[in-house]
Amino acid sequence: MAEILIAGPRLRLRRADTADLDYIIDLEYAKDNIPYIVPFDREFHESVMTKGEASLDVIVEEIATGEKVGYFLVAGLKTDAKEMEWTHVIIGKKGLGYGHEAMKLIKKWCFTVKKFHRAWLDCKDYNERALHLYESEGMVREGLIRETILTNGVYENLVILGILDREYAARQEAGLEL
Repeated sequence: MAEILIAGPRLRLRRADTADLDYIIDLEYAKDNIPYIVPFDREFHESVMTKGEASLDVIVEEIATGEKVGYFLVAGLKTDAKEMEWTHVIIGKKGLGYGHEAMKLIKKWCFTVKKFHRAWLDCKDYNERALHLYESEGMVREGLIRETILTNGVYENLVILGILDREYAARQEAGLEL
């Protein structure tokens, strides 16, 4: 059984293993996800799963059924600054509130379990659905990296969003977290 990182009301986050590779690759390259991310290849994920210490592939799954509904790629696990990056946040079963619960779980794991100081991610500036999710989950826009990714001959912008441990704690006290 894979290592369970944290569980919530409907979902749990667990460490991915090589049996999850096809799911992760399929999710990254799905036509409704590919415009919003920069996918990695199978060898990259296999290396993260078998050799990685600073990065971690995380599966989001339903507790009741064990069905995979998304995944995170987490980086920065060995930084002295205790700064975690959520490189990929992809929910495959959209429209069911899984994105919100998954974000609450990864924040709880980051700040309560791992005791990190800061978490951050970047998001393409036209991904309005994701930006809405992140901001509704307490992440703050910290900056814009202009024309930093070249996709199909077009330069794209990235919005940087972050949340600090004290901001997470304030959300907990306000009853906004799990």
